[in-house]
Amino acid sequence: MTKSYEKETFHLSGPQYLPKILDWGNASHRRSIAASSVKGVYILERDRQKNRQGPDALAPPWWESFHFSLIETLVDSKDQSIFGAIYQYKCPNNDHHSTTSSHHNKNPPKYVIAFRGTLLKPKSAYQDLKLDLRVLVHRLHNSTRITIGLQAVQNIVDLNQGSYNDIWLAGHSLGSTISLIIGRDMVKNDINLETYLFNPPFASLPIEKIINNSTLKLGIRCAHSVVTAGLSFAINMVMSPGSTNQPNDTFPKLCGWVPYLFVNKSDPICSDYFGYFEYLEKMIESGADDIARVVTRNSLQSILETAIGRESEPSQNLPSAHMITNLSPCTSHGLSQWWAPGLQCNYKRYKFW
Repeated sequence: MTKSYEKETFHLSGPQYLPKILDWGNASHRRSIAASSVKGVYILERDRQKNRQGPDALAPPWWESFHFSLIETLVDSKDQSIFGAIYQYKCPNNDHHSTTSSHHNKNPPKYVIAFRGTLLKPKSAYQDLKLDLRVLVHRLHNSTRITIGLQAVQNIVDLNQGSYNDIWLAGHSLGSTISLIIGRDMVKNDINLETYLFNPPFASLPIEKIINNSTLKLGIRCAHSVVTAGLSFAINMVMSPGSTNQPNDTFPKLCGWVPYLFVNKSDPICSDYFGYFEYLEKMIESGADDIARVVTRNSLQSILETAIGRESEPSQNLPSAHMITNLSPCTSHGLSQWWAPGLQCNYKRYKFW
């Protein structure tokens, strides 16, 4: 048995410790199931690549163990890889308790739309790495995967008769950015989806990892904020004289959407979310609320590209989030850390406006 096979097999590496009667109000249960749904997408693609079908397929237990069925796979037209999946919850006939938590009155989602991250295998690596580069320069929103994913999510909302309270979005790494962009876009239509983002990339210089001096980190972030606010003000005055609002500003709506961010301080890909939210908190506490709003709306790149007529959106800039930190001694960017038995997490809710 290879190590790869072990990692892909639910009964060898998945969260088997979860009870058959799930408590949907339990944060650990919800986190583990959301992460497992994303893992299912990774294994769907591995099954495709290795031509594992029928009883040889390893993917189904990653969702069937929690009473979900696969209703659609999302395929990238560029390389034919499976990058997403849509699951539907099937309530066990003999288990009325599994549909509602007795502690927090939480129901299971009716649908989960999940997106995998980068898969460094011959049949998927090239396209995945191209999209990783797009994440770094805030250009992923123009990709095929966003177009396909956004349409799939809208279809599920329509199928659910416009209701969205029982629909989840979930993603890991690159898939987190896909979920984040789609979630932000849905907010523009007043649809706030419950969203689980595992190790979401923060596309900037990883200040939290490369600089230890807290004063220097604060100084860098402060200088960046002043430049960003100044440029935004100047360009807004040129493009919209006399207006204090940005065109098509969705910021007020975005403030009401509070996704779940699962981050690890030892992971350089997502660690800068700590500094980002801590700095926003300090700015607001010091009375620099206006600057904080500008920084949340924009990045230096998005401001400059808007000025030359190019569309750019810093999807990582969020005004609100549930931040869940892995406190275990783990340096991995991997998804499995989020269903590890005995996982210790710290929770903090950021909602400034």
